[in-house]
Amino acid sequence: MSDTCNCEPTEILIFPCSGGSNVGQIANQAGVDLTKAGVGKLYCLAGIGGHLDSFIESAKVARRIVAIDGCPAGCAKKTLEHAGFKVTDYTIATELGIKKNHDFNLATGDINTVCAEIRRQLGR
Repeated sequence: MSDTCNCEPTEILIFPCSGGSNVGQIANQAGVDLTKAGVGKLYCLAGIGGHLDSFIESAKVARRIVAIDGCPAGCAKKTLEHAGFKVTDYTIATELGIKKNHDFNLATGDINTVCAEIRRQLGR
């Protein structure tokens, strides 16, 4: 197996939590939706956390590092910081009034709330 990332570098990389609760999955879906909208590019937090050289090197060219966490545990942000990255834009779903639970029927409004906050931070 190779630890090679076949991703093209971009200016704005989005690293969402994808934890085992609704807010982790809301963070992840927000990252997907922001990528589809061309706001930035979803990137592999697991590759960064695993300290895979090609993932680390590709991420170093980003001008903005966006972390989206579901809850105050801050797994996405802490993973990035542990790998030596400075998070430039950050949000936590629960701090936007979204309640954490284990219901995976995600509300579109909650995803849109997270996306709107990231867009606001990025000036987009």
